[in-house]
Amino acid sequence: MDKVLLLLVIALIIVIVWRGPKTLPQIGQMLGRGVKEARKEAAEIKTEMRKDEPAAVPAAPQAPPVAPVAPPPAPVAPPPAPPPAAPGPGAPGPA
Repeated sequence: MDKVLLLLVIALIIVIVWRGPKTLPQIGQMLGRGVKEARKEAAEIKTEMRKDEPAAVPAAPQAPPVAPVAPPPAPVAPPPAPPPAAPGPGAPGPA
């Protein structure tokens, strides 16, 4: 930044020596008009770019959220068969 300022000061000194101090206000006016026109053109370009952008398409109304369907319950295994009963008294035993 300091280098830029130094270059501007040097350029100003060269212009004063070359054109004379009396024409300096005219040069400033011309420079001011140029900056004003550049800003105006930049604003027009921004406006044109905004016009060229596609308009935002309104989103279609969304359906209300639906609760997820629960998976069917797992099949229940049948209870195990009871063990064979021991022979009671008076029952025929193994032969």
